[in-house]
Amino acid sequence: MKFGEFKVKDGVYIPDIGIDYPTDDPHRRLLTVQVEDSSQGRFQFDETYPYLDDSFKHTLNTIAGWFVKWCLVAVHNRCHFGLQIEGNLRKYKKQLRDGAMCVCNHVFVFDALGVNSACQRFRQVRIPMFAKHFNGRGSWILRQAGGIPIPETREGIRKYNEAFDEFARRGFWFIVFPEAVRWNMYVPIRPFKRGAFTMAYKYNRPVIPFVYTYRERKGIYRLFGKKSDPCVTLHVGEPIWFDKSANRRDELDRVCREAHAAMVRMAGIEANPWPAFDDE
Repeated sequence: MKFGEFKVKDGVYIPDIGIDYPTDDPHRRLLTVQVEDSSQGRFQFDETYPYLDDSFKHTLNTIAGWFVKWCLVAVHNRCHFGLQIEGNLRKYKKQLRDGAMCVCNHVFVFDALGVNSACQRFRQVRIPMFAKHFNGRGSWILRQAGGIPIPETREGIRKYNEAFDEFARRGFWFIVFPEAVRWNMYVPIRPFKRGAFTMAYKYNRPVIPFVYTYRERKGIYRLFGKKSDPCVTLHVGEPIWFDKSANRRDELDRVCREAHAAMVRMAGIEANPWPAFDDE
């Protein structure tokens, strides 16, 4: 594996799952979306997509989605990935009652639901996602888990923004992966896109950094996966609030830097090979 200039604290586990990660482009897409063969039921990610769906059918699907998420996917995360959560947000219950923006490294398929569990399992969340996944296999669970495709047209962006205005009004939490693309079991923290922080500033939401780290697969967990596949631990950070009296651009940069630095620190990284922003 090639991480560039990279150093971790003693005891930090670095898995090797056979991926030769890029060292030049931190946002290169390494995974191919498997799109369903049939054109029937495919979505167009423009103004026709139901970004805000209050239909009765969607409500029924959401109820079914709760069962799938917390009776099947959560068990899968716990067994196959050995998910453990360190830290919690209980002492911030009052400050976070109107919602928050959760940011995390994007490192395995159901990582968003791990963050959802750490936020409190039955919170209403919305998760901006790469649109093409919603025409791929498993797209149903993405929608019921709170996934919202990022539109591919200007008209779609307008509808998307209107939907998130309403989600914010209802006090939903947002989960965003500011690294933009998933690199399975990658250790360093990659540069962030600013979109998550712009959204958090717009809705005056505190930003909560989360980070996944890895453990060697041992004991009973060896029954649920290959020895080379690590188990994961999710670390919960401290909320970071915006100072609305300060310059907007400066605040976006400050909160982004603080969130990135917190994730690097929680991951036990002493020398990270990537900067905080994707344009530095």
